[in-house]
Amino acid sequence: MPEGESALASRLIELLEPVVMDYGLELVELQFRREMSGWVLRLTVDSLDDGDNGDDAGVSGVGINDCAQISREVASILEVEDLIKQAYHLEVSSPGLDRPLKRERDFVRCRGKLAKIVSQEIIDGQNVFIGRLGELVNGEITLACDSGLTRIPLAVISRANLVVEW
Repeated sequence: MPEGESALASRLIELLEPVVMDYGLELVELQFRREMSGWVLRLTVDSLDDGDNGDDAGVSGVGINDCAQISREVASILEVEDLIKQAYHLEVSSPGLDRPLKRERDFVRCRGKLAKIVSQEIIDGQNVFIGRLGELVNGEITLACDSGLTRIPLAVISRANLVVEW
């Protein structure tokens, strides 16, 4: 992200994170980027759940009404602050059932869930893993795959997300 956009994103996070927190939610990700349809400001929000709630661990408690209310409040604030000079679309959403796993907290809260992890490095002869998330110890996540337990350092994960089970 160019320096000006990075500064804008930082300012937007500073301004909008308290709004999201007022709803008992956390701002997981903020993106401001140009897409085919034009500029998009995308906020991804999730519950503050710590993952200790049994079978629902890692499942977003964010409803469409939460997203709509946050969107209205954010739109009002952005109109007053006038930080974004070009036309843009505002999107507020939850991470979804196939949520990305980016932070240590994401891996901890989703323990026991089925996940797909892509590694930057070859580990045990492969770099794509599908299995159940286990413990996170010393910066390594344990993944219970069909072939056995695999330990993957978070530092080498290029992409990770939950896999929807039907």
